[in-house]
Amino acid sequence: MTETQNGTMPAVAFRRSLPIDDPESLLDVELPVPQPGPRDLLVRVEAVAVNPVDYKVRRNSDPGGEPKVLGWDAAGTVVAVGDEVELFEVGDEVYYAGALNRPGANSRFHVVDERLVGRKPATLSFTEAAALPLTSLTAWEGLFERLGLRGDALGQTGTLLVTAAAGGVGSIAVQLARALTGLTVIGTASRPETVEFARRMGAHHIVDHRGPLAKQLAEVAPGGVDYVFSTIGTDRNLTAYAEALTPFGAVVAIDDHDSLDIGVLKPKSISFHWELMFTHSLFPTPRQVDQHRILDRVARLVDAGVLTTTAGRDLGLVNAANLREAHRILESGTAIGKLTLTGF
Repeated sequence: MTETQNGTMPAVAFRRSLPIDDPESLLDVELPVPQPGPRDLLVRVEAVAVNPVDYKVRRNSDPGGEPKVLGWDAAGTVVAVGDEVELFEVGDEVYYAGALNRPGANSRFHVVDERLVGRKPATLSFTEAAALPLTSLTAWEGLFERLGLRGDALGQTGTLLVTAAAGGVGSIAVQLARALTGLTVIGTASRPETVEFARRMGAHHIVDHRGPLAKQLAEVAPGGVDYVFSTIGTDRNLTAYAEALTPFGAVVAIDDHDSLDIGVLKPKSISFHWELMFTHSLFPTPRQVDQHRILDRVARLVDAGVLTTTAGRDLGLVNAANLREAHRILESGTAIGKLTLTGF
């Protein structure tokens, strides 16, 4: 009898929306092993990473007592495939972020549409690979699809601001911009350790996002900023962006707001874009498979030594206690790079 035929598997879930210091905010549970649909892979999960989306879903949704599994970053091995799968075979090592409207990957086995999955970088461990999918997809789509940058134009000039350059998305956006464009990259960071990390990721200049942003940007980029990748603080920084950006510049934002005063962008005809890497799966688009291609491209760049994993601290086994600690750290805003968990 194979492991997937045993019927159940360990997982971590929540049943009610509770503060993370409540021992029942995340629970160890046993759930049925899921079965793959026609385009699905069944993956034996070896490692996961934790993102702000995890605690946002936990805090803002209530599953009414039913176990809801979080986790939208995983790496593992394909153990079964659906009847219509074309891109992968049993035994393939993969990494992916998955879909927000399906169960997450904080479970021993997980099903995911193959079009959202990439081949794991061969030079990385499962843990190192698990840190990359969600942030890589967000950074790639934000830079090359929303802002319209060209990923093969090292002669491309201009200036890019990336906020929270030591965070998960920011640290990948900085790396991609440095590796694939000729832009001058300015990152924001506020602590010595985050400043050092952002510089290591490739930022040419660092400014303090706790200080007057427009003034600092004028000092390091007197000709103005052409693009902004806003990962945090879009609402409080929008006026500063408008002041620093050149006419016809562009902003892409990934943080959450009920409203934004984007009227400040009109005088310079600055364009504003949202980026959510889950859009392709929430509203199944014909271009879902683009995420497979992006992850494969990122894997090749990693294996070529062009990009590096942003895995930071590994918190141990995938269990409720360790995931509660991961949520607590993320909610405190003190994480550098990505938090990972390995094994069950």
